[in-house]
Amino acid sequence: MTDHRAGRTTLTPLVVQEHESLQLRRDQLTEVDLRTLTLLRDIKKIGLRETRRGWTLTARSTVGVLALDRVRLALGPKLDIPGKQLITWLCYAQGTPVPHEPTVRKWLIGESGYADIALSALLAECLHLLHHGLRRDYRRMDRVEPVLRGRLDVRAQATRRYGAVDRLHVRTFERDARVWENLVCGAALSAAADLATDPALAHTLRETAARFPRPARPGDAPRMLARARYTRLNGHYRLAHTWARLVLTVERGGVTDLLTERGLRADSMLLNMDVLWERVVRRMAHHAAIEFGGRHVSSADGHGIRTTGDIGKTRKPFVPDVLLRFPASQPRFLPIDAKYKTYTEKAVNSEDRHQLLTYIAGYTTPDAPLAAIVHPGPQGPTRRTLTITGPRGRTLGKIRVLGLDTRLPPHQAAGPLRELAADFTAITDQA
Repeated sequence: MTDHRAGRTTLTPLVVQEHESLQLRRDQLTEVDLRTLTLLRDIKKIGLRETRRGWTLTARSTVGVLALDRVRLALGPKLDIPGKQLITWLCYAQGTPVPHEPTVRKWLIGESGYADIALSALLAECLHLLHHGLRRDYRRMDRVEPVLRGRLDVRAQATRRYGAVDRLHVRTFERDARVWENLVCGAALSAAADLATDPALAHTLRETAARFPRPARPGDAPRMLARARYTRLNGHYRLAHTWARLVLTVERGGVTDLLTERGLRADSMLLNMDVLWERVVRRMAHHAAIEFGGRHVSSADGHGIRTTGDIGKTRKPFVPDVLLRFPASQPRFLPIDAKYKTYTEKAVNSEDRHQLLTYIAGYTTPDAPLAAIVHPGPQGPTRRTLTITGPRGRTLGKIRVLGLDTRLPPHQAAGPLRELAADFTAITDQA
């Protein structure tokens, strides 16, 4: 079926929730689709298994929308962040400000999945730039003028006009909006208009794109972004370019994994919720630690539990998702693991308890054997403490299980992490 107004084929929508399966008939997938899905399976983004009637597709922690030749797969998250808050959490994970908007957003996850959220964010930022005036800078221009304006191009005058002075070849510097910052926005808006499934959004994107200059070749915009440098003169473009980078990656044929290009298909945008949650928790924990004199320690600093003596190559260091360091007479470490699963109404499984006990043994001191699990709390914040004891009654460690309220903006949802940092600081001060 072809949508003549949009000039493209309407894809059959199929929905599968995270960690659930969907049956696909053989006639629903083309050879190109199978290559795309096989590549996603090989990098462990989805599960794919052939059956007698077709294929069984299993969603994992990667969610979003995947446009194939005949179907549009919507991979839904098991712990859905409300559409009003999702954009805030995405911005927080990237370390960028929330896009400007005078009214409350209605960027809900609809037919096009997470893609429309990025398109709306790009549009909001570009409208903000237009409202405050586009940046202009002096650019060298070669002109043919009746009078001398700027510097005479002697070579061009001699070779093209043979010394005649009725028309002068001149080089001037004039303020112009065709600077790279605006060219990137124009290219991204044009690409976004083709990606939008909502006709009203697509129309607004095209109208806004017409007010920006565009590069002569579409491939120039990503190269401009790769060389981007920001100063106080163009720093206000940074957020618009964040969304432009994502949209241009999608337009160029990329499945996007939390704003990181994977290079697969157009019209697709996938987010790895495990990675998103890990980045959010890392930033929250870092900010909470700073309030109490601590800081986040990178695993690249050599802080890792290592394994030796095994067969084959030495495995990578065993490190937690977040490791906080607090100053004391002897520096104290607090390991934190981000789990994209809900422990609100179920017990922590043995695998996670073993993992946290390893972190406690490797990073903490006997007087403060504390680690934490941080998970989403769709119904509100939760807090509880698990105490692990050995057969002789000795306390092996304590695990704080914290649920963060995903209905709130990140800075408000971080309350349990701030309490954890405060409690850990109090314990180490007493010790």
